[in-house]
Amino acid sequence: MISIKSRFDRSLSDKNSDSLISSFTFCFFLYFVIDFFVRFSARIPAYGVIRPTLIAVLILLLLLFSQRQKFKHKMVDPVFKSFFVLAGYIVISLPLVEWPGSVIRANLDPFVKASVFLFFVALLVDTEKRLKIFLLVFVGCQVFRVLEPLYLNVTTGYWGSSTYLSSKEFASRLAGAPADVINPNELGFVIATAVPFLHYLLWPLNWKAKAVYLSIMPLLLYALILTMSRGGFIALLVVAIFVFKESKKKVRLIAVGVLAAFLAFSVMTPVQKERYLSLIDRDAEGGASAEGRIKGMVQEFELGMTRPIVGHGLGTTPEAKVHKLGARQASHNLYAEVLIELGIVGFFIFMTFLSRVIKKLFVVRSMFSQVREGADDFYTRLNKALITLFWMYAVYSINYWGLSQYYWYLFAGLVIAFSNLALKNGHMENESEFCVSDINNEPRFRLADKVRKREF
Repeated sequence: MISIKSRFDRSLSDKNSDSLISSFTFCFFLYFVIDFFVRFSARIPAYGVIRPTLIAVLILLLLLFSQRQKFKHKMVDPVFKSFFVLAGYIVISLPLVEWPGSVIRANLDPFVKASVFLFFVALLVDTEKRLKIFLLVFVGCQVFRVLEPLYLNVTTGYWGSSTYLSSKEFASRLAGAPADVINPNELGFVIATAVPFLHYLLWPLNWKAKAVYLSIMPLLLYALILTMSRGGFIALLVVAIFVFKESKKKVRLIAVGVLAAFLAFSVMTPVQKERYLSLIDRDAEGGASAEGRIKGMVQEFELGMTRPIVGHGLGTTPEAKVHKLGARQASHNLYAEVLIELGIVGFFIFMTFLSRVIKKLFVVRSMFSQVREGADDFYTRLNKALITLFWMYAVYSINYWGLSQYYWYLFAGLVIAFSNLALKNGHMENESEFCVSDINNEPRFRLADKVRKREF
């Protein structure tokens, strides 16, 4: 009996391996990820001349096209469908927007480069081993992007950016490394992105993983202080709230939080203290800029309503602001950016895309709670990290653009890969009751299901 079962498992494994994307394609994808975040093109001038990002995208697309039969069944996922509707709407509405020429000439390219992450991650991360490798590479790149400028700051006095003070002086702020392209707020965003993965995937493991966690986390938090990024601080606060909510040792966590806050405040300069206090005190240094940011967001929503149906066109927020507000500064609010560029119709399509992403995570969590209550394995912890990251992104998007940025699309692709693997690898014990289609299919009678399950 055991030998029959082992032969069946082996044949099933062989069948699954035949449907996997080739190892070369996955390895080339990892190279693309490292190149995208570490920016080899900025570090090696001759390498940058050949436009390596564009070439890598084209090669990956060709490799995927040649293996399309292996992932054809995955394309019916609701998240993919929502994105296809979004992309189709952008194309169909192009003749109706205010500046179609700008969209074609300059703004389609960034959107395509960002959105390909949805497909690359969802389709290429198709085994648990590949999922872990991808997470190691992705999170490792984010940590590197933080530690490199921090190291330069400590050893050479590098800052990378500054902010103007009411005293007519400039205060230094830590930004990305010279080869990177991120400002202090974006560096804070990178820090807040790495923290949930580190906390949920490292801390619960053995003492070696805990040692790595304890060696990295203080450096990330100190780098966040140097950025003086209020948006990054709020994003980290969102992460902390979810960690506290999930923790079974809340008293100990409160003690650690109080100690961390005391240590952080003790190493801040007076300017840094004033900067963070301006979140709650408008009379503090930087309070006026925080209030101005809020007024700017209101103006952006008002700008979006000047062309409410189809918008001004993909990527045209700076252009619209120049013509109608007299300033070219990029949007500081993703939701206003979507409204300005795609109109109300595009706004609801994009929100549907995001809602289907979080729904997949909620469905997986609900299934886990019913058949694997109390489990604390890799998939359970990753599910918690991804839910935390989603809400952090949702909050940070109030202060950050993102329609043509990579982060929402990479996250959506990771959610698709995770939800498929959580079922495919036998982590749902009752496969007859819970199958992949439960995640991919919309319920026909949502209210009836909630009443039956008493979920409100």
